[in-house]
Amino acid sequence: MLEDRVAVITGAGRGIGRAIACLFVGEGARVVVNDRDAEAAAETVSRCEAIGPEGCATADAGTVTEAAYAERLMRTAVERFGALDILVNNAGVTRDAMAHKMTDEAWSEVLAVNLTGSFNCARATVPYMRDMAKMELQDDGAVRHHRKIVNFYSTAAIHGNLGQANYAAAKMGNVGLTRSLAREWARFRINVNAVAPGFTDTRLTRVKAVGEGGLGIPEARRREMIDRLPFGRPAAPEDVARVVLFFASPLSDWVTGQEINVSGGQQIP
Repeated sequence: MLEDRVAVITGAGRGIGRAIACLFVGEGARVVVNDRDAEAAAETVSRCEAIGPEGCATADAGTVTEAAYAERLMRTAVERFGALDILVNNAGVTRDAMAHKMTDEAWSEVLAVNLTGSFNCARATVPYMRDMAKMELQDDGAVRHHRKIVNFYSTAAIHGNLGQANYAAAKMGNVGLTRSLAREWARFRINVNAVAPGFTDTRLTRVKAVGEGGLGIPEARRREMIDRLPFGRPAAPEDVARVVLFFASPLSDWVTGQEINVSGGQQIP
């Protein structure tokens, strides 16, 4: 479904981003794998090349919080593969704390990565997506094909979540970003949509001991969250990746400004 398409996928060193990259390559795309962790990005490239042809993927390490880096990332796609057709704004972090204990740093970092990073990358596509489509309209009367941006929000934004005021605010901001860009760029046939994963089996949701720092959640809390899921299990990263594929493929050419809750029927507690 993505033959001859070029995609940039942010935060693709692990988890959902890695699953998206591998799925896209299997559907014929060439991908630029972004992550702050260069080793993780390189591992994703290796996995992609085990699925697709050699050279189907390339890694580019850096943080999307920096506008100049976002511009460089999009240039990498065009210089390496000759075009830019798809952007998946998957990069995200959590820095959980109850609101009355949340630091300025925890608030700012989560907003910077999860929301500003999405904006930086979307804006950086303009020369290669919007301006290219505008030129095609002027020269040929029609765009060559629909180009796609897929943003991420979260069920934490839909329902609210204890200890995640920063994350929920940032992710809901992506809904407004999605709807606004969809209106601005519709005439250029750039579809902008968003997915909201629910509880997904990644390193962010692994078990950690109570009081332990770093990633993960306490085992009892994790079990409680799983027990509320109608399907009785967390999503696998591939469950989310397949919905992203729909938004990135020609199957969704008549869909823009929309959000899909990818949570297995998860409801408000």
